[in-house]
Amino acid sequence: MPELSRRRALGAAAALAAAAGTQAVAAPAATATEHHPGAPGAPGSFDEVYKGRRIQGRPTAGGHHHHGAGYTVFIDGVELHVMRNADGSWISVVSHYDPVPTPRAAARAAVDELQGARLLPFPAN
Repeated sequence: MPELSRRRALGAAAALAAAAGTQAVAAPAATATEHHPGAPGAPGSFDEVYKGRRIQGRPTAGGHHHHGAGYTVFIDGVELHVMRNADGSWISVVSHYDPVPTPRAAARAAVDELQGARLLPFPAN
């Protein structure tokens, strides 16, 4: 087996760094298309029971609904205020400091955080 030289180690490190940089640049480009409902890659509707709670989400017609980029989420029929971040991640009023990749994940994170408590309506300003 050939000995690991400094040149080979630096070459391998450079290759790994280049591969990581390519993935980091490609990922945001894929989420850029998700800002418009109906665009390729935009989040679709969902309706499921998660930990005994009914969670639903769907694109809303007519552009932006609050800050949710045209998307509405409900837990047991009560609207969960969601917001789309500039990097394509989602947050909710319940789990504001824990960004997740999709509105469905935001609904699930809110159910986890609520721990069985009822979601109260969030007043619109």
